[in-house]
Amino acid sequence: KDERSRFWTVYQKVASQHDDEFLEQYGGDMDIVLIFSGLFSAVNTAFIATMEPSDATTTDALLTQIITLMVMNSHGTPITDTYLLPAPPAYSNGQIWFQTLAYASLSFSLLAAFGAVLGKQW
Repeated sequence: KDERSRFWTVYQKVASQHDDEFLEQYGGDMDIVLIFSGLFSAVNTAFIATMEPSDATTTDALLTQIITLMVMNSHGTPITDTYLLPAPPAYSNGQIWFQTLAYASLSFSLLAAFGAVLGKQW
């Protein structure tokens, strides 16, 4: 055997060992990132869902409006356009900032999970 074939045999053995150690170490790290980002996204999504206005308020206002219009119609009272839905709730600057941060953190968490999946598939 010549020196070149021996070099490549040793090189392949050392490189394979290094690659295996690298993949084992960082594969575990990516698993941790996936677990953490999944749990964080679930909790963050629950907080975001509780910040949304309740549909029950709109439903109650619509039902009240329908009943009022039916009563007015049965009594022969003219129906006017004064019966409108209540205005949507006004959010304070603090609530807007909090929602912005919540959505941004959810986006970054999902981006981290996407990066970890790409890293594991590579």
